[in-house]
Amino acid sequence: MAKEFKLTQESLDKLKDELEYLKTVREKEVAEQIKEARSFGDLSENSEYDEAKNEQGKVFSRMAELENIISHAVIITEDMYSADEISPGCHFVVQDLEFGDEEEYHFVGSQEANPMDGKVSDESPFGKAMLGHRVGEIVEVEAPAGMMQYKVLDISKK
Repeated sequence: MAKEFKLTQESLDKLKDELEYLKTVREKEVAEQIKEARSFGDLSENSEYDEAKNEQGKVFSRMAELENIISHAVIITEDMYSADEISPGCHFVVQDLEFGDEEEYHFVGSQEANPMDGKVSDESPFGKAMLGHRVGEIVEVEAPAGMMQYKVLDISKK
């Protein structure tokens, strides 16, 4: 079974726009670079040609990746989860019970996740542990440094 990619509608639209750009603009630009590089002569020692072919491979690879993600996307909607529990699309604040730090996160789809930017998904151990919990609950998260505990302080659907 193919892997599902959980995305918000906004993220899916961005991926579709990127794919459209690659197909209509970037692919033609790279083809033109290859054509121009061929005109320089001997292809065996033509670094411009090699670079253009490498770029073409990157473009085609990204297009294939985007087509796979788009074809296996599952749109996250707010009505998939209760309004008072941590779920994809929500913002939530937790307190690290060991250090007392408060941290805010945005629960996003797997393709949007960026923990350094406060965006987590259900594919990370932290996101998976938080999913479904409510305000006031203590959540244990297994981390490389050992078991960590967080208290859920706030959940909002912005």
